[in-house]
Amino acid sequence: MNEQFLSAASKRALQYTKGPEWFCDVKTYELGGDFAYQEGVLRRDPTAVILLEDTYYCWYTKGTGQTAGFGSGDPSAKVFPWDLTEVWYATSKDGWTWREEGLAVGRGPAGSFDDRAVFTPEIFVHESKYYLVYQVVKAPYVVRVKNQIGMAVADSPDGPWTKLPEPILSAADNGEWLGDEDDRFQVVSKGDFDSHKVHDPCLLYYKEKFYLYYKGEQMGEGRDFGGRNIRWGVAIADKPEGPYEKSPYNPVTNSGHEVCVWHYQGGIAALLITDGPEKNTIQFAEDGVNFEIMSVIKGAPEAMGPFRAHGFGPIDQESGPHSEISWGLCHVLRGHWQHICRFETLNGTYSAPHTRNAA
Repeated sequence: MNEQFLSAASKRALQYTKGPEWFCDVKTYELGGDFAYQEGVLRRDPTAVILLEDTYYCWYTKGTGQTAGFGSGDPSAKVFPWDLTEVWYATSKDGWTWREEGLAVGRGPAGSFDDRAVFTPEIFVHESKYYLVYQVVKAPYVVRVKNQIGMAVADSPDGPWTKLPEPILSAADNGEWLGDEDDRFQVVSKGDFDSHKVHDPCLLYYKEKFYLYYKGEQMGEGRDFGGRNIRWGVAIADKPEGPYEKSPYNPVTNSGHEVCVWHYQGGIAALLITDGPEKNTIQFAEDGVNFEIMSVIKGAPEAMGPFRAHGFGPIDQESGPHSEISWGLCHVLRGHWQHICRFETLNGTYSAPHTRNAA
């Protein structure tokens, strides 16, 4: 190497200190039972998978009916795939064949904050209590509607689930729409990164607090060279039920879509896909807030819900950065319908416990 002539790329390579352990590939596989593809039925946004004795559990968004989009003139028409949906759950003995058990959390009565849709759930377990966090929409579902995050609590994974009477997190109340036309891009001011919607909640127990990671959408959202301006934030509470206070450091990422985070060596690791200039990266924050890029990935399936092999708190044992996302569930689009599949993470130190034909 001629040190007199080093390109910028060569200089970066010489300074790069992150090890190969952060790099991985992710493959998806079809599932059996009620998670096999079903025309006319939407199953998407699976939660993390948990294991109780000999049974795996997961929760997910379920709905039917094709999407009409906005502007149909019918306020009851489905505007997004996740519109007019509810949270269901399923169980499995082997992680491959799943049985749908039924409704977990449904929509609220007319006029309530969750009367239109309840979707994109995530499970959290703490001190023998079960918590579901999820997105909610209040009717009518118009372009400018502001999504919120709700919570339900149970003593058993099979329920019954008791909803909290109010959302635990709402969009920032700043930013100003321009005019009365139902146009999401016309604004006087955009406000904070989460002034329009809060999405994709994921709850972890960290530093004796409860960290609620979420995706924010901004009023008048724009696009840049990385795609849509989608970023993540975190809100922190002393109790699982809240109240939650948004971190003053928000947003904590400048990219990402569905939230996938896990504990690693005293900090929080994250997998970011789809949107923003740092999409398709794995990142790590020693303090759970200040994330740095650790590796790039070829791509990953949407809505990854990892198997929480060690629960939702800090992990005591030494483990690789992918140990908490070694496998889990995700969703895949076929035609007009999403269905739930299995993902497995493959790298130089981990071999998948099962082998089946890739989806």
